[in-house]
Amino acid sequence: MHSSLFASLIDPAILLFFFGIFVGAIRSNLEIPAAAAKFCSLYLLLVVGFKGGVSLAATGFTSAMGWALLSAALLALAVPAWSFLVLRRRLSPFDAAAVAATYGSVSAVTFITAVGYLETQQIESGGYMAVALVLMESPAIIMAVLLASYARAKYGTSKPSVSSAPLSLRAVLHEAFTDGAHLLLLGGVLIGFLTGDDGKQVMKPFTDLQKGVLAFFLLDMGLLVAKRIKDIRHNGAFLTGFGIVMPLVNAFAAMSLAKFFGLPVGDAFLLTVLAASASYIVVPAVVRYAIPEANPSLYFTMSLAITFPFNILVGLPLYLWIIERLWAPW
Repeated sequence: MHSSLFASLIDPAILLFFFGIFVGAIRSNLEIPAAAAKFCSLYLLLVVGFKGGVSLAATGFTSAMGWALLSAALLALAVPAWSFLVLRRRLSPFDAAAVAATYGSVSAVTFITAVGYLETQQIESGGYMAVALVLMESPAIIMAVLLASYARAKYGTSKPSVSSAPLSLRAVLHEAFTDGAHLLLLGGVLIGFLTGDDGKQVMKPFTDLQKGVLAFFLLDMGLLVAKRIKDIRHNGAFLTGFGIVMPLVNAFAAMSLAKFFGLPVGDAFLLTVLAASASYIVVPAVVRYAIPEANPSLYFTMSLAITFPFNILVGLPLYLWIIERLWAPW
């Protein structure tokens, strides 16, 4: 494990992430333009989706794909449910629902970093795991909306402008499913699948930039995390502990499903990373509209400033180390 962890730490992209935290912590005026950061995010989603589609075209639809997507769907329903039960002991029902949705969903950036980490370790994965990423996003949002509607009916609402009537699930689903990041990722998968190896050769100069763009994007993420770290001390030890322990619990659940269904190492690792991650882009944006009673700084800070760095620094090498040993022949 030590060599795996060391390899993770000396990766240029990971080092730039922590360099960004350092630069932000000393209050440097270094700043990545929002347009540049947005471009990097869209580029990475497109490339990961495209590569996944090319891989899917090469392997076709397999039983492993079906089991992996089934596992992803089960986790997307289970994680927000048990997260809510834990959080409800210490938080209001609205904050608990919002945080549960955040942790029940997934982080595309963590997934993209994990894909790069697998490539560094020369381990293959199925292209369908990009579809699993999209599949795990929306069930957590649906669960959060249902929990919030139940809380309004039982406890009322602290926002005079918010009706105690159930929120339009249709409106929330429309916002979730038409999210540009999701559509771009799925579009990349579809185009990669349709063009196959020929498309891979045509797009090679474009896709070869992935590692450098990821490194630059993680620098921006480090700067962003540095701005949110100060909010952690206001959230208390319980929420900080939750942001670290819950990913480990979810990772164990994902590994168990992956082992039960016989998924290969690469797919098991990506499923584990998806389960252990927490959304800080798509879900917070939707939840802010769907559950206005919840405190945005609470669920956004927990996912971005606690869970994301934990997964990048400790989670990726730890999950892969455990999986490789569990999957090794006896």
